[in-house]
Amino acid sequence: MYVGIMFGVWLLLLAIGFPVGFSLIISALFFFFISGDWNLVYFAGSQFIDQLNSFSLLAVPFFILTGILMNSSGITDRIFNFAKSLLGHYTGGMGHVNVAASLLFSGMSGSALADAGGLGQLEIKSMRDEGYDDDYSGGLTAASCIIGPLVPPSSIMVIYGVVANQSISKLFLAGFLPGMLTAALLMVMAYLLARKRGYKKAPKATFAQKKKAFKESFWALLTPIIIIGGIFSGFFTPTEASVIATVYSILLGVFFFKELTLKKLFEDFIEAVKVSGVTCLMIMGVGIFGQVIAREQTAIKVAEYFISVSNSPLMLLVMINLTLLFLGMFVDALPLIILVVPIFVPAVVSVGIDPIFFGVMVIFNLMIGILTPPMGTALFVVSRVGNIPSHVIIKGIIPFLIPLLITLVILTLFPQIIMFLPNLLG
Repeated sequence: MYVGIMFGVWLLLLAIGFPVGFSLIISALFFFFISGDWNLVYFAGSQFIDQLNSFSLLAVPFFILTGILMNSSGITDRIFNFAKSLLGHYTGGMGHVNVAASLLFSGMSGSALADAGGLGQLEIKSMRDEGYDDDYSGGLTAASCIIGPLVPPSSIMVIYGVVANQSISKLFLAGFLPGMLTAALLMVMAYLLARKRGYKKAPKATFAQKKKAFKESFWALLTPIIIIGGIFSGFFTPTEASVIATVYSILLGVFFFKELTLKKLFEDFIEAVKVSGVTCLMIMGVGIFGQVIAREQTAIKVAEYFISVSNSPLMLLVMINLTLLFLGMFVDALPLIILVVPIFVPAVVSVGIDPIFFGVMVIFNLMIGILTPPMGTALFVVSRVGNIPSHVIIKGIIPFLIPLLITLVILTLFPQIIMFLPNLLG
């Protein structure tokens, strides 16, 4: 009962606008107060600090910084222009460019909100210039940004790997094909809507223009090859890859593109510290929150309940999918993944579901969550950077949720899509 009250207090604090990290800590302290179990505070206090004592978690602030640096150093512009030279002349071409640019950028930043905030402004402006409506432009920009956490590298996959004690390299491999499938189905929907609305095609780029765009973006396109190739060849770990990505982004911005000044670099560092600080506070808050969950054996009880009402692994996955889609409407992805993973992983492992497959499925669910109101973090970011009213964004995202939900169904029914590369190269 006390755990239920604690969750209720947490959701209430979130509803009135409390920061996620502080709301977790306050609700856990409220549990101590009403239960009278203050001995748990000593254990929770140590967990509060130990939660951050992880080498793998060092990758998170560096990947955050990498995404910010790429927005400041002109990398996003070059990636977008390259994608436009290849795809802009097709029906719904700017929609395809939007998705392709997000796919390319995701191999560098690994963050949905970095994509939405960085590429988003450029994508929406370019689509407006070509006569695309704001609901179409904003909805597709928000939908395409969720490719970022699927395609390696991915900050949220690092966090899942740490919480679930799974191989981050295998998670990176597992997310690649789902990311490509998501991009392909989004392009299909972009084509169908553009054809229905009669959007015009952009002029076809000449070979010289394509060559110029490729030349200008070459060093930027090399980034995911360096990161992913280094990880999967065993040359460096995902954490070391995050540092290399940061250094490489600085070198590109300062010496190759010459758009990253000392002032911009300092501002980017400050922004990365702010974002990383919020992330760390969430992780620390979940540490003390998680102690309560462990103490009350909530994870075991939830696992036993889900197993008791499901008659197959597929039914269990369907139930978890529906639960995550519902929770994602109200809670942001990062705190939710830290909270639900320790609860759901024992249940899925007990019925023979691979935790690597489950991790990708959970992340995909939560990325859909950042596109659904009332929380809808990505919707608000796109609304801000594109100067589009929230109700227009919400209207525009509805048709693009269809290919995302289709992708979720396909991944649930055919886990081989997720596990193919980890099994092949693992």
